[in-house]
Amino acid sequence: MNNTAHAQQQEVMVRISEIEIYPQYLEEYKTILKHEAAASVKLEDGVITIFPMFQKSTPTQVRILEIYRDQQAYQSHLKTGHFLKYKTTTLQMVRSLKLVDMDALDLEAATDIFIKLKHITVPHR
Repeated sequence: MNNTAHAQQQEVMVRISEIEIYPQYLEEYKTILKHEAAASVKLEDGVITIFPMFQKSTPTQVRILEIYRDQQAYQSHLKTGHFLKYKTTTLQMVRSLKLVDMDALDLEAATDIFIKLKHITVPHR
C-alpha cells in the first residue's frame, strides 16, 4: 500500500454497530432504520455508507456497517435531524447496542465493491 492510500485509510472511519431489538418493536424499528440510513447516505457527503442488516436466524440481531469519510463526518452525522429523530424514536426499542470500531484491511477493495454494486439491479423500495 502506498503512503497516500495508507493516509486515506487512516482518515476513513469504519464501524460495525451491533444492536439487539426487542421483538415487539422489530418491524417498526426496521422501517425507521431504513429511512435513517437512506437519508444519511443521500443527504450527507461524509457518509459513505450506512448498511443495515439483520441475522436471518435471529432477526432481532441487527448489524450496521457504517463508513464515514473521517471522524468529523461522523460527528456531523450525529447532529443531523434524521439521526436525532432515529435515536429518540428507537431508544425504547433497543435492548442492547455495541459500537465496534474497525480498521479496513484493504480500503481499495472496498472501492471495487461499491463500483460493482452499481451494476446490480436492485428492486425499487
